Formats: sequence, structure tokens, C-alpha cells
Amino acid sequence: MSELQIECLTGADLVADLPALARLRIRVFRDYPYLYEGDAEYEERYLRTYADAPDGVMVLVRDGDRVVGASSALPLAAETPNVIEPFKSHGYAPERIFYYGESVLLPEYRGLGLGRRFFEEREAHARALGRFDVACFCAVERPDDHPRRPPDYYPLDGLWMKQGFARQPQLRTTFSWRDLDEAEETPKPMVFWLKHLD
Repeated sequence: MSELQIECLTGADLVADLPALARLRIRVFRDYPYLYEGDAEYEERYLRTYADAPDGVMVLVRDGDRVVGASSALPLAAETPNVIEPFKSHGYAPERIFYYGESVLLPEYRGLGLGRRFFEEREAHARALGRFDVACFCAVERPDDHPRRPPDYYPLDGLWMKQGFARQPQLRTTFSWRDLDEAEETPKPMVFWLKHLD
């Protein structure tokens, strides 16, 4: 852990790392529960959202020159309608919510406390901006009997709850992507988790 470098990048400072981040996301998201058949060009376009969004942030973990982990966040109001609408329809003010995107970390770097650090850095960024009451993220929901679920898989719910987040079953959306065994994209159910920033 002491040899790893953790940095928070915003805006144009993030652009040089977009190709490495795209490769990292494709590698990590192939695993369950995402099973994502990634595309580097799409990933770089998607990641540019965080470079272009005012007040967006990317927390990077480097081992030497190699990016081995990353975690993203931006104001919810900068997200797509399918992410914003569940909050509006339940009476939340999107401009008061800070949205945590994805956290990706190569398997050999897990168990070192970096998942917790990702949450801490994003929350510190949101608090420093001074206009957010709530932090949120969403997670895919797969059935317990999914044929690709590994026998040793354990969900990250425990980590999320330790960071103060609570699952909100009434706040749902869908994201579409192509699973490894699919010929085309299909919608995947996603549920939101929330934390109130006191």
C-alpha cells in the first residue's frame, strides 16, 4: 500500500490517462456481476464525461506508472436522464446530489483498503464543493442463481454500508450493455444507494 500513489484528477489533467482507464474498465468489468463486453472507443468517450463535467473527479491508483485502480464521481445534474429521473420522480433535487460512478481495481490490489479510500476521496471532493446534501451510486442487480455467478462471489454491500450508504429499492433505473454471452445490448436493472452528507 505504501508504494501505491493515489491522486485525484479533474478536468484536462485527466485526459492523458483516458486510454489506460478505458483498458482498466474493460478488464475489470468483464468479471461478474457486470460481465461487460467492452469497447475501448466507447469507454474513452464515456470517461471524457468526467474530464468535461465541471466538478467531476477521478481518483486514480498507480503502481509506478501503471494505473491499477480508479473511481469516478460528478454532480448528478451532469449525468444522463436515466440516472437523474428516478430522483426527480421521488422528490429529490438533483442539483444537491453528488453521483459516484464506478470503482474499478485490478484483483491483485484488492483487500488493501483502496475501496474504502475511493469512498473517502470522493466524499471529500463533494464536501469541498459545499453544495451537496446527498451522495449516491447505483449497482447492477443479478439474480442469485445467475449461471455466471462464481461460487466464491460475495457482494460489496457490506463495504457500502460501512461507508454509510443504504440501498434504496424504490430508486431504480436500467443501463444497457452487451454481456459476454450476448449478441447485442440488453437493459440491466440497477438500484441506487444513498448517503446523507451531514
